Amino acid sequence: MDHFEFPIGGPVPQQVLTDTVRVAIHASDPIIHAGLVSCLRDDRRIHEVPPDRIQEADVIVLAVENADAATLDLMRTLSDKPDARFALVVGGQWQTDIAAAVDLGVRAVLWRNSFTVANFIRTLLTLAEGGGSLPPTLQGTLMQQIQWVQREVLAPRSLAASGIGAREVDVLRLVAEGKEFAEIATRLSYSERTVKYILYGVMKRMRLRNRAHAVSYAIRAGLI
Repeated sequence: MDHFEFPIGGPVPQQVLTDTVRVAIHASDPIIHAGLVSCLRDDRRIHEVPPDRIQEADVIVLAVENADAATLDLMRTLSDKPDARFALVVGGQWQTDIAAAVDLGVRAVLWRNSFTVANFIRTLLTLAEGGGSLPPTLQGTLMQQIQWVQREVLAPRSLAASGIGAREVDVLRLVAEGKEFAEIATRLSYSERTVKYILYGVMKRMRLRNRAHAVSYAIRAGLI
């Protein structure tokens, strides 16, 4: 634990503010757990939630020696929220699929041998705002995996990483411009039936309620 930069002193009473970031900490080693908790005590922007209220946390901090398959299993037991955000504090090596970890909610990884309180707090605030912080080596691995999926899985099916293909983007762009099916068909040299098939196909696959919802989704995803 000599790599951790822990504040000295006991807990400081503080009022829980309405806009604080709620953080839950899970560590099997009681010394590491106490050290991480102590990092939060002097920052009024952070509020620690107890283990029995972990589902209320904005960010879950999980300290492990090595990040491996058992770590992913533990994450599944700690939170079943689809939007869970995990920050992993890793003492040893990364030994699992980074894409699978991200899929389970890992948004930040901190190496214990370079741990500082300032970076820890900054990372928690970044995660609470929807951001992320991965070490360069893990970022590179994740990008390689995304590239492989795009090249080997999505491209042969004419899909982008968003799951929406080029034809579907063309149709959604014209729908967003207020074009009717007949106009879209003429513009793209499709039949009206094909235009409807394309639009309703993407709506069904992406679970979009109507045309307006489909257009809104495409705009938020940066497709149009």
